Amino acid sequence: MEETYSDSHLRDILTRTSVIAVVGVSMNPVRPSYYVARYLSLKGFTVIPVNPGHAGEKLFGQTVRAALSDIMEPVDMVDIFRRSDAVPPIVDEALEAFPDLRTIWMQIGVMHEEAARVARARGVDVVMNRCPKIEYQRLFGELRMGGFNTGVISSKL
Repeated sequence: MEETYSDSHLRDILTRTSVIAVVGVSMNPVRPSYYVARYLSLKGFTVIPVNPGHAGEKLFGQTVRAALSDIMEPVDMVDIFRRSDAVPPIVDEALEAFPDLRTIWMQIGVMHEEAARVARARGVDVVMNRCPKIEYQRLFGELRMGGFNTGVISSKL
């Protein structure tokens, strides 16, 4: 089932969020998880990368953690870059590790209704099958023609 989210709801989530744990982040700059996390960090979010294969390495000024439970600071949002079938234990760990968690965000193509129900029952907002980078650009006026912000502004407009 495809869920819909109002622009005001998504804007509220992105406005109130300051610390994002990105589960499944890649160290490879051409992977979507890398450039989404990088973009969010450049927009002023504190991005805590989570990838057990790269634990201890540095990315975006943060130490990569092996698991959500290795993060000692409060986290507002957990952004999941994993297959849908991997979502339930990630949500369970997030709810255990962060008592004040506000949002579980599942990337494009990632959906798990039962995990979403569990999180929502704990008062956590859930967004599925969306990208926070795309939504941020769309909602805060950064998308240009073709959906890309090239940084080039034509003087002929």
